[in-house]
Amino acid sequence: MKKNKSFQFFIAFAICVLFVTTSALANFKFEGSPLEGRWDLVINKDGKQLPSWLEVQHSGTRTLIGRFVYAFGSARPIAEVKLVNSHFSFSIPTQWEPGTGNMDFEGDITASMIVGTMTFTDGKKYNFTGTRAPLLDRNAAPVWGTPIPLIGKSDMNEWHAEGANQWTVKDGVLSSAKSGSNLISNKTFNDFKLHVEFKYPKGSNSGVYLRGRYEVQIVDSKGIFPWNDQFSAIYGFLPPNEMVAKNAGEWQTYDITLIGRTVTVVANGKTVISSTVIPGITGGALDSREGEPGPLFIQGDHGPIEYRNIVITPAK
Repeated sequence: MKKNKSFQFFIAFAICVLFVTTSALANFKFEGSPLEGRWDLVINKDGKQLPSWLEVQHSGTRTLIGRFVYAFGSARPIAEVKLVNSHFSFSIPTQWEPGTGNMDFEGDITASMIVGTMTFTDGKKYNFTGTRAPLLDRNAAPVWGTPIPLIGKSDMNEWHAEGANQWTVKDGVLSSAKSGSNLISNKTFNDFKLHVEFKYPKGSNSGVYLRGRYEVQIVDSKGIFPWNDQFSAIYGFLPPNEMVAKNAGEWQTYDITLIGRTVTVVANGKTVISSTVIPGITGGALDSREGEPGPLFIQGDHGPIEYRNIVITPAK
């Protein structure tokens, strides 16, 4: 009888475990979860709309993981995205934000978007919305139009500053002698080829944002390992395959081709990123509307920088 009772207890326990496990799994869709994929987010914070980005994917059959880009900083990993029915939550550590607390997110999946709240590092809550990021696939090779020079010999008529303008142009060289406002091109672009020449003093930092959303990093990096936040990287996402930065104080070149979200970067004559997909917007992007054309955006708030011979060739 003792053996029978033990066996009956084991069977009852196994059935209980199976029921609990099955119930839990019923609330979780693994591959093909409606949350999986990439999302273009807008966070409404203190009267401003902050562009952000979220990626969610499965890891094995029991876990969702991800990456997140806030309004500034680089893409950071999400160790686990919890999903119960249509409700999700995740937490990310502080990067450049004030304070030491995490940023906590929770939200719900609707028919066409995600909505939720972010608890910032100061404990305040802000609303966010997100829509599916477009694939930006192209069905045919581009037909290139006429090259457009974006710097005049003594003017910057093709640009406007975000704030008080510290930029000047002399003899075709666009200069920012100190940290100040960023520059935004007056024209917007879809697919294009871009040639740009630049020079920075030792320790300085700038960047060129393609469509105002994807930063190609410009920073004093000679001799540094080619991380995804160094010279010629797509900031926070795509590292160059080698470090080809010259000494500070020398003129350097980028030749960049952007078709859809596929980018090629030739730095100082060497292809360091070749036909690679940019997953999403980078920190500091002007907006998260990836399906729309956008301007060129030059970073001027990270240190002195000089540019010349900025020429863009848009696709027809």
